[in-house]
Amino acid sequence: MSNTRFLTGITPSGTPHLGNYAGSIRPAIAASQTSDVESFYFLADYHALIKCQDPARIQRSTLEIAASWLACGLEPEKVVFYRQSDIPEIPELNWFLTCVTGKGVLNRAHAYKASQDKNAESGRELDDGVTAGLFMYPVLMAADILMFNANKVPVGRDQIQHIEMARDMASSFNHLYGEHFVLPEAAIEESVATLPGLDGRKMSKSYDNTIPLFSTREQLKKLIGSIVTDSRAPGEPKDTEGSALFQLYQAFSSSQETETMRQAFASGIGWGDAKHMLFERIDAELAPKRARYEDLMAHPEKVEAALQLGAQRARALTRPFITTLRAAVGLRSLSSQDSGAKKSKSAKIALPSFKQYRETDGKFYFKFMAADGSLLLQSTAFDQPKLAGQSIAQLQQQGADALAALAAVVQPADGVTQEDIVQALHLLQEAAKA
Repeated sequence: MSNTRFLTGITPSGTPHLGNYAGSIRPAIAASQTSDVESFYFLADYHALIKCQDPARIQRSTLEIAASWLACGLEPEKVVFYRQSDIPEIPELNWFLTCVTGKGVLNRAHAYKASQDKNAESGRELDDGVTAGLFMYPVLMAADILMFNANKVPVGRDQIQHIEMARDMASSFNHLYGEHFVLPEAAIEESVATLPGLDGRKMSKSYDNTIPLFSTREQLKKLIGSIVTDSRAPGEPKDTEGSALFQLYQAFSSSQETETMRQAFASGIGWGDAKHMLFERIDAELAPKRARYEDLMAHPEKVEAALQLGAQRARALTRPFITTLRAAVGLRSLSSQDSGAKKSKSAKIALPSFKQYRETDGKFYFKFMAADGSLLLQSTAFDQPKLAGQSIAQLQQQGADALAALAAVVQPADGVTQEDIVQALHLLQEAAKA
């Protein structure tokens, strides 16, 4: 695997606000542009069902959040952006992991313990209102991560426990069935922006103090005008420390613009003028994104197309992987000769292979053969053997992603599907890890 895989889940619950944008959406999209990072973003709609039983709200929130990320610059062609429920291999892996996870581990999950503590304080039975979905939440989260063998998972400190649980589940599975999963690591972002809301507290739907990310220009102006400030009059110096208005301005401005506002505070700028400057600065950044968002909301089929593209790219990885995992746990064809006994390290197993050769035209070629010797993939001509070798290495390392990148120089054999090729490449990658 040549790139580091980052995986981020976004639970569709509510409408995105400026705090979500500054703290999560904007930095994540910037990170997705890094060349040595392979980014996976998914809408965790299965997770949303734990707390929300309103189907219309689930659908609406999924649309709003997906449209928000796309409007803010997420490029479906450069990342894998998908809806969790479009990947059936995830719930199947969820069951595999359930069968290797001790109940005692889940008893210690923070969310479950918090629900029990709340019930204890209220004098109710400890498990009152606790669904199996809430209890099993860490297993589904682990399946999300391990399905793509993510190396890094950006999370807040309150989510570190879930990454540790995912590592434990991966280790348990690997111990029983062989090395199939990498152990993910939590990527803690210490400098995540936390924006204040209209009342000065942390911007949160729980406090009803948010500024929706894509308010209309008129709504945005009205909301910014309602930000709580002190009673100091124009001409009186004002403190930037603890000022919600200043913190919001700083989150959307360059260092030079921020310094100008700091000097204006010291010079006694009126609150009305400061709010107008804040409004114009935020609107300047969001106006083009708002136009894109409104277009996507008016044409949800565009959002659906982006998610289906992501699902197709995701399943090119998950289908062959779940096939491997099924075989590992013993869910195999009854005609298989493998009795289930572990193979010795010296046992030779037939694997797909690459064959590089030179033709009478002086050009260099390669072909990809299945374990049974049948042709899967044929290359076009290369002027140098090095170029053919580089293409082979790219296919071996990147699998499904390399097929798209090399579409101009490789051709599937007659009757061979892309899924056949991807699965064979995956078998090679798994063998290389062993």
